[in-house]
Amino acid sequence: MKLDYKNTPNSFDELFTPTGRARQGLSELTGFLRKMSTGNLNQRQRNAEMTIRTMGITFTVYSQGENIDREWPFDIIPRTIMKKEWDRVQQGLVQRLTALNHFINDVYNDQKIIKDKVVPGDLLKSSANFRKECVGITPQFGVWAHICGSDLIRDSDGTMHVLEDNLRVPSGVSYMLENRNISKRVLPELFESYNIQPMDNYPTQLFDTLSSISPYPADFPEVVVLTPGIFNSAYFEHSFLAQRMGAELVEGSDLVVGDDDCVYMKTVAGLSRVDVIYRRIDDMFLDPEVFYKDSALGVNGLMRAWKKGNVGLANAPGAGVADDKVVYTYVPDMIRYYLGEDPILPNVPSFKCEDKSQRQHVLENLENLVVKPANESGGYGMYIGPRENRRTTAEMKRRIKANPRNYIAQPIINLSTVPTLCDNSIEPRHVDLRPFILQSDRSFVTAGGLTRVALVKGSLVVNSSQGGGSKDTWIIEEKGS
Repeated sequence: MKLDYKNTPNSFDELFTPTGRARQGLSELTGFLRKMSTGNLNQRQRNAEMTIRTMGITFTVYSQGENIDREWPFDIIPRTIMKKEWDRVQQGLVQRLTALNHFINDVYNDQKIIKDKVVPGDLLKSSANFRKECVGITPQFGVWAHICGSDLIRDSDGTMHVLEDNLRVPSGVSYMLENRNISKRVLPELFESYNIQPMDNYPTQLFDTLSSISPYPADFPEVVVLTPGIFNSAYFEHSFLAQRMGAELVEGSDLVVGDDDCVYMKTVAGLSRVDVIYRRIDDMFLDPEVFYKDSALGVNGLMRAWKKGNVGLANAPGAGVADDKVVYTYVPDMIRYYLGEDPILPNVPSFKCEDKSQRQHVLENLENLVVKPANESGGYGMYIGPRENRRTTAEMKRRIKANPRNYIAQPIINLSTVPTLCDNSIEPRHVDLRPFILQSDRSFVTAGGLTRVALVKGSLVVNSSQGGGSKDTWIIEEKGS
């Protein structure tokens, strides 16, 4: 097809240089796109969509009080990153999660980082996800966040930044794996041309990470995935991961805590002890004995069993204290404080609205900033200055003044772009990237991650819940390296 591709002004394109040439090591992909007819490329896209439909790969959108199941949106043109660059990104992600786990363990125990005035104590007092019920606990290996999804973006000069860290119940890894399976079906010749790093070992790595926190030595500990049920937006992922790990998928009603403070699963043969729970339920629903009394999703006595060391929980309750966009602004300081190292991956420059002078700057420049609430996810509650009207701007000012601790602001960064199939042409669309990091007695980072793409021209909103799509992410090792 005729590839009349024009880079988006002030954005870094992942495939093409500003002069229209392929970036180093990617000429085979650009050549493939140029040789491919429009009809052939569209047919491959339809084949991908048919595969998604046949396999039942869906996600749930909550809209106007209803749960709507939609087919997973996928674009066949991959997002590419060279392995040499990715090796450094991996190091930065491990460094970051290591520091975050030190921080979580510290704030529930000695709080040295607060005593040394690196992080203000008020930050914890006003944290929505600080759990007083976790004070004094040190989980195995001192690790609270065993599974993390950190969102990465590139700025206009190509530098990779961390946009946020997801440490509670990060989702999306199943779609990352399914995207790869679909790519192999519809673009087989490119997998022969490139040395693309595999990612299908993630379920094995996840199982090994979970097994490592079992309180009982065993070759095959009983690991279960605790789901809120079929109406949860990530239920596809819960069932996918349980099946791939060979673990049981359970709901709260399937588990019981015995008189010995151990957790048991109800089976047709009777009660079977559970060693590790990969929980996909928010803290406040985990245990009616401790948190929400009317929760039908959790297990009575689960916190008691965990505190006594009779069951492993991933991610641990209370890990969300670091899943806070205000805490995010202190992560570079945490890396220096706990590890004595400079951050490998930079944060996006951020303004803390709780700081009087920074808040004033934000209020005076709202039209040019992105404002985020501290504990929302999925793009909800986000304010994007240039796209808002006077009414929403006035409302955001009111909210910031009423609760400055709950907001940070960041300059608008023109996310990098990737060629995307749009009807009968290929056009640039903005993307971010969510790799997944596992940590227990060792660390593991996926070779790539879930690339999310803003399918609407010019949009910077990539969340699937907000109309975004996805791409396969290829970490490519150059020939001869």
